[in-house]
Amino acid sequence: MAAKENSSRGRHAKKEKKETSKKKDYPNMKTKNFRVNPQNIKTFKKKPSTTPKKENVADGVRLNKYIANAGVCSRREADVYIAAGNASVNGKTITEMGYKVQTDDVVRFDGQPLSMETKRYVLMNKPKNYITTMDDERGRRTVMDIIDHATKERIYPVGRLDRNTTGLLLFTNDGELAKKLTHPKHNVKKLYHASLDKKLDVKHLQIIAANFVLEGKMVFVDAISYVDGQPKTEIGIEIHSGRNRIVRKIFEHFGYAVVKLDRVIFAGLTKKNIPRGHYRPLTNQEVINLNMI
Repeated sequence: MAAKENSSRGRHAKKEKKETSKKKDYPNMKTKNFRVNPQNIKTFKKKPSTTPKKENVADGVRLNKYIANAGVCSRREADVYIAAGNASVNGKTITEMGYKVQTDDVVRFDGQPLSMETKRYVLMNKPKNYITTMDDERGRRTVMDIIDHATKERIYPVGRLDRNTTGLLLFTNDGELAKKLTHPKHNVKKLYHASLDKKLDVKHLQIIAANFVLEGKMVFVDAISYVDGQPKTEIGIEIHSGRNRIVRKIFEHFGYAVVKLDRVIFAGLTKKNIPRGHYRPLTNQEVINLNMI
């Protein structure tokens, strides 16, 4: 009996000595025993970075990016043109995907020289009797006559407004953004103020609002209403379709002539502080907003 007691005291003394040693070395450590199952141990691997590497200009710029930055088209479209042999570097046709252009290279697209330009964005309040084209063989006035000295870079209109339509028109040499703003899938909203030759019948307004078929294709109108405080000949219509002369065609389909048509909002941009026939550069925030569409 005494032997058992001595043995028990010995075990307790060793345990107390261990606990005292742990508390001495690690005073804040709890002494509860834990049993670790090796199967429960997980191995954590560092995830690879998802941040894209910036292209080193010293190593050259990809040809598709060079073409896009020159305002010709988007990068994806540039790849198609490159494969078709539309681009050349230093007189040699390049069809290789991923080819890099060096700073002293001469790049041509369809025989025309290109350059890596600073991206520019200019917003115009287009006047009547100007056509939206780069030049006109009939000698008519174009929007380029107004915008000619806006930047030293060559900028292009994003989309079109017909000759008699006034209002917002964006110009840029940013090919990728221009493609985005004109593609229907991005639902870029455009708000027009239309003045009709007679009052718009309520039933026609309701049909237009509910969407209908025009020239064999469905027309989707985002919103339409009478302009507050104005006669019922004054209509506000919001649409994202890029079809040519679509607003005029909508009203003509129901027997109305559009006397005046003014685009008052385009992709969130407004005519505020831009008199008719004038223009201004976009702010940095406006450019950011457009790229977030």
